[in-house]
Amino acid sequence: MKHDDAKILQEIQRNTEMGMTAIGTILDKIEDDEFSLQLSKQSLRYAKIHNKALDQILDQEGEVYHGSQLADLMLKGSIHANTALNISKEHLAEMMIQGSSRGITSMWKAMKHNQLATDAAVELAQELVEFEEKNIEKLKEYL
Repeated sequence: MKHDDAKILQEIQRNTEMGMTAIGTILDKIEDDEFSLQLSKQSLRYAKIHNKALDQILDQEGEVYHGSQLADLMLKGSIHANTALNISKEHLAEMMIQGSSRGITSMWKAMKHNQLATDAAVELAQELVEFEEKNIEKLKEYL
């Protein structure tokens, strides 16, 4: 597997895992069924994109991304701290928008720094970026 492909696909895995973890942590705090359904749909789409990246890595016998438990705990801890006093859907939507914005930035950086990646890896990265941009637009309705 090409180094640039591996880096982009691993970043896709990292981003989608963070999105799924964040949503899983937030879902218990949501009292609005429509908002909960919206985030659940986003989590499913993250899983699909994650699996596409995993398939490409496995097809090319590349290295799979392994997130650290510490990073996972830090993300969950940050979410719990940020929602200790405010679990309004507006606040939760804002947190998710900020996470999606960070995800977009990290994907653009990965694509910029790995310009020798094949079309398949870049297209999947662009699919994730477009999905994150749509998430932000949908989440703005809850602000």
